[in-house]
Amino acid sequence: MTSVSVVLERCGILLEGPHWDDDSQCLYFIDYINGAVHRWNPETQNHETRTIGDRVSSVVTTRTPGVLCITTKHRFVFLDWESGLVTHIAEIDQDRPENHLNDGKCDSMGRFWAGTVGPLETPTKVKPKQGSLFRLDGDGSVTKHVDGVDISNGMCWSHDYRTMYYIDSLSGRVDAFDYCLETGGLSNRRPAVEIPNQEGFPDGMTMDTEGMLWVACFDGSKVNRYNPQTGEKLQTVRFPCSYVTSCCFGGKNLDTLYVTTSNDGLGDQKLREEPLAGSLFKALHIRYNVCRDSTEV
Repeated sequence: MTSVSVVLERCGILLEGPHWDDDSQCLYFIDYINGAVHRWNPETQNHETRTIGDRVSSVVTTRTPGVLCITTKHRFVFLDWESGLVTHIAEIDQDRPENHLNDGKCDSMGRFWAGTVGPLETPTKVKPKQGSLFRLDGDGSVTKHVDGVDISNGMCWSHDYRTMYYIDSLSGRVDAFDYCLETGGLSNRRPAVEIPNQEGFPDGMTMDTEGMLWVACFDGSKVNRYNPQTGEKLQTVRFPCSYVTSCCFGGKNLDTLYVTTSNDGLGDQKLREEPLAGSLFKALHIRYNVCRDSTEV
């Protein structure tokens, strides 16, 4: 039976973007509101943070040990973990200064995909269709692939990299694209999983080795497992807080599901009812083999 426990209690406000680094056996994740990148070593129990003086929305490792690629409010940057040095790579949405970058992830060729969100009034109320999905290539160039997005969120790829799965949260679904690994091109967008309102808003996601999607349900207190070929919900893992934001597999055997949560915008009453909101959780005894997300820029 799957068991859920707290890894780091109330360690931030809006935790997001968990990313497992197999080389260092560490989990990276971010706190958007505090502009912090966190690093957690489950073996040593060592927890470190770095702040950069700007909002931070996603993190991936690079081929250079100790150097991360992160997204800030409007930029892709490198962060040297030891020195704290931040190096600019590229800037997006200069004509839309109220937008901000959100979830991001790499494909197996090292392309860093990240999307934007328009001006937010609440965590789920946004100026519509202001966001986009971008791709950062190794030469530092940025390409816009999808426009008219509400809240750009989770993404992952099928094991053969012929399909990219993508979440625009307010659509209430996971979409699939045909994906060209050679060029990074997208085509043939179609719905893969429809997620009813009562489940919450689809947020971050990952994939297991059976090709099933694990989707964090914001304002739903859960992570659901879906079959993207049929749209069927296969499993639910529940958490003691409403705002479940994202998930990834990690640990020595990649058999721990790490899950981030948020307390941003909950309100005083909800905060009293959900004292663990804003914690990092883990779920153990997942019945399925798991896989790592693509890791490096």
